[in-house]
Amino acid sequence: MRLSFGQQMQLAQKQILAPRMIQSMEILQLPLMALQERIEQEMEDNPCLEQLEEVPEPVEGEAALEQAENPNSPDDTERELVVADSATNEEDFERLLNMADNLPDEYEERSRPSRDQMEADADRAHDQMANMVARPESLAEYLDHQLSWFELDPVVRKMAERIIYSLDSNGYLKTPLEELIPPSAAELNGASANYRQEQLKIAEQALSIVQHLDPPGVAARSLQECLLLQVKPGMLFYEELRMFILNHLSDLENNRLPLIAKKTNFTIEEVNEIWEELRKLKPKPGADFSEATVPSVTPDVFVEKDDEGKYTVRLEDTQLPSLSISPYYRQLLQKSEGADKEAREYIKRKITSAQWLIEAIEQRRSTVTKVSQAIVDHQTRFLDDGPEFIEPLKMQQIADKVHVHVTTVSRAVDDKWIQTPRGIFPLKRFFVGGTTGADGEDIAWDRVRLKLQELVDGEDKSKPLSDDALVDALAEHGITVARRTVTKYRKAMNIPSSRQRKDWAAGESEVAASDGDNDES
Repeated sequence: MRLSFGQQMQLAQKQILAPRMIQSMEILQLPLMALQERIEQEMEDNPCLEQLEEVPEPVEGEAALEQAENPNSPDDTERELVVADSATNEEDFERLLNMADNLPDEYEERSRPSRDQMEADADRAHDQMANMVARPESLAEYLDHQLSWFELDPVVRKMAERIIYSLDSNGYLKTPLEELIPPSAAELNGASANYRQEQLKIAEQALSIVQHLDPPGVAARSLQECLLLQVKPGMLFYEELRMFILNHLSDLENNRLPLIAKKTNFTIEEVNEIWEELRKLKPKPGADFSEATVPSVTPDVFVEKDDEGKYTVRLEDTQLPSLSISPYYRQLLQKSEGADKEAREYIKRKITSAQWLIEAIEQRRSTVTKVSQAIVDHQTRFLDDGPEFIEPLKMQQIADKVHVHVTTVSRAVDDKWIQTPRGIFPLKRFFVGGTTGADGEDIAWDRVRLKLQELVDGEDKSKPLSDDALVDALAEHGITVARRTVTKYRKAMNIPSSRQRKDWAAGESEVAASDGDNDES
């Protein structure tokens, strides 16, 4: 390879997005609540951006006289903004730079709240803070609080805290103890060969302490260890429970009760009683500490059905403030030609940023409405007859219909929800893949899954349908799919294999027979 320091010219094509386009894409992707926060932040950062009042304030002074002389002349908000580089107005810019201290009250266009209104707002904010839901105590905080009751060696306590804050949301310790041992300077220099062994003993001691905290089974490294930690002497079927956990977890998972009875010489009734006690244990001891709060969903789009049976969409953006560019700053910029260049450039940047934001919000409104209407027009059967009649749909189809790029459709539906007569759904819910049926009709994968569940629920439990039989049964209903597709969907839907379903049915029948014999006796 030749090396040189010479200059070379190279022709290349690059896609560079303008700041205005980047902002437009960001605004389009924001859901309603996030957009509200973005607007509030922009209004705080940009003095040229203000909320448009519904009722216009009365015009006074020279402006009123000018409008009286020419009532058809456009107002400041409608007149095209022209920025020239000549003329000076240093006094206006001096007032702008010191507007916090020197701006007269008559130039303040935003209405000042009254004292009663300020007190009412303060009371409302206080009530909101008082009614906020307290953050629930986490598993780590709960365990750390219990750990404070023990008088421990500082080294052991530190390792126990490290273990506590390494647990996952279910209360399991997935990180090996060796990885929780911090390296020492002596170990890094190779001078301490026994350091790891000593620290490992400390870690095992700390782990034993944490495993004896509440809830039982916490800090286990496997399901088997978690269940064993919960089995205490004095419990009903103590020895049997330990034996089942150590030797028969796999058989219990697959409901092979007759096989367990054969191996242990227990009756089916005894096996079932032990299993019932085992079911009282918690396989996920930390799950109770997980936050179960469901985030609220605010629909961006509403679907309404008219008298003719046609669905139309309506964008719910009435909560968004109507924005405009401050007339004061527009006038100031028009009259300050040739004044302080730095201040003038600042106003130009802020006015431009405000104009971009207003246009981006309007573009978002138009794009989301068009995309949502196209989706609703395609999924009319879903809205009329239910989820099993959803039609296959790709984003490219909507992009072609609305005449936009597919990435625009992706941003328009991202994290947005739609309120329909059948409930609230994410807009992405309506984009599903599909296959071609025997009659040539496109069939959505959701319909395949629903039909698959229906076939499994209605099968003879003593002779469950294999994956090949499910393929044939689906074909009888006009749904042509491959066997691997059925297997993939069955596993995704947590449907056991035909062998497992048969074993389960056999175990249930034996239990029922045993119960019948006991009733007769």
